[in-house]
Amino acid sequence: MKYIGFILLAVIIAIILLLLIAVIRTLLMPGKTSSYVAEEPEEESLALAQKLSKMIQYDTTSHANVAEVEKFLGFHKVLEELFPLVHEKLEKTEIDGNLLFYWKGKSSEKPILLMSHQDVVPAEGEWIHAPFSGDIAEGKVWGRGASDTKCSVMAFFQAVEELLAEGFIPPTDVYLASSCTEEWGGDGAPKIVAELQRRGIELFLVCDEGGGIITEPIGGIHGNFAMVGVFEKGKADVKFTARSNGGHASTPVKGTPIARLSAFVNEVETHSPFRKKMLPEVSAMFTALAPYAGFGMKLVFGNLWLFGPLLKAVMPSLSAQAGAMLKTTIAFTVQKGSDAYNVLPQEAYVGANMRFIPHQGEKESLEIIKKVAGKYGLETEVLHANDYTPPVDIHGEAFHLVEQTIADTFPGLPSSPYVMTGATDAQFYQPICKSCIRFAPVIYGPEQMKGMHGLNENIEYNCLPGAVRFYKNLIRAEK
Repeated sequence: MKYIGFILLAVIIAIILLLLIAVIRTLLMPGKTSSYVAEEPEEESLALAQKLSKMIQYDTTSHANVAEVEKFLGFHKVLEELFPLVHEKLEKTEIDGNLLFYWKGKSSEKPILLMSHQDVVPAEGEWIHAPFSGDIAEGKVWGRGASDTKCSVMAFFQAVEELLAEGFIPPTDVYLASSCTEEWGGDGAPKIVAELQRRGIELFLVCDEGGGIITEPIGGIHGNFAMVGVFEKGKADVKFTARSNGGHASTPVKGTPIARLSAFVNEVETHSPFRKKMLPEVSAMFTALAPYAGFGMKLVFGNLWLFGPLLKAVMPSLSAQAGAMLKTTIAFTVQKGSDAYNVLPQEAYVGANMRFIPHQGEKESLEIIKKVAGKYGLETEVLHANDYTPPVDIHGEAFHLVEQTIADTFPGLPSSPYVMTGATDAQFYQPICKSCIRFAPVIYGPEQMKGMHGLNENIEYNCLPGAVRFYKNLIRAEK
């Protein structure tokens, strides 16, 4: 018993020492404030807002598996009117409504590609400003596509337009790309990639949408932060089906299809079968954000060597966005049973959307969920699946170039790696580029985040000049 007492005392002393070290490290950590605010000349901001407005006014809604080439050819005419030098000086390739422009540089080594998509999701419901009005009001441009992502399409076209007007020749080859099928994961971007492969192009850098200048990226971290997406989680649509002989609802038996499906959903929701892990990119994000947090969060974020396990345990309950960076997720989104209230269904199903994390990718995650579904006698059908994309090297040359361009363009704006929980066209460029970075250089505050794919989408137009400067600086940079 005496030895056990000594061991317990030693453990307590060790814990106290570790906590003391963590507190001292935190006290020595410099406190920082994100000081970047978009303050741009009103005249320049309004001129860019007007260009974006005209782009929004042309409805480019895309629909899954529907060819709408003529619609996008019409939109291309709008782009030609707004950016005449781009269309006059650059080599244009149009592929079924998808766009690829080539700007020859002084060198063909380490070419870069700037991209964002033309298409938008359907606009439903009642809007304050009509979804395709392109209204400029209250310091914002309103309409579907304002933030997702005609703002960045406008910005990189404008950047090239201005550089061409200056007679500038880029140090390396520059490509501009824009698909018309991104919103439903269609074949637009793959067609552009196939054309680049036909030309034998290996890209040094792809800069797409995904991350952005996010206001309060995690609750308690105040201000604007450049969140630079370095990989995408994989995704799948999965259908789980329960079958029975049916029957009349007046004499129900145990284990009806809906009961089994409900039990399955409840188990997955309350006891996630997927393993949480702090990936290097996620650790780097928390470390980068730590100096901007209050003492408690700074203590945890700045000492992951000690508090990593605690953070893994509590983060999903504190922030769904941050929690999704730690594990494979599954969200149940579709369900169907009997067509009548008094009939037990012979077949019922639920549908789910899964997002795969690198430490438990597509194959392992699907095997895990199939095993859980099997406990309830459910059939599992994978309707669509693709795995996560390889992470960008956050210590590599391309990532450093983007970080430096952010610092040069937006003084006082901190930057951090970021895990994309959604999907972008950048995933299709992996075969020809090792550094597919997801970063749109515009400010997404809570209102803009809520409006994407929702009602009243808008963008504050005073952030548009900075977006143009970012792309100009990225093009100018020596690779």
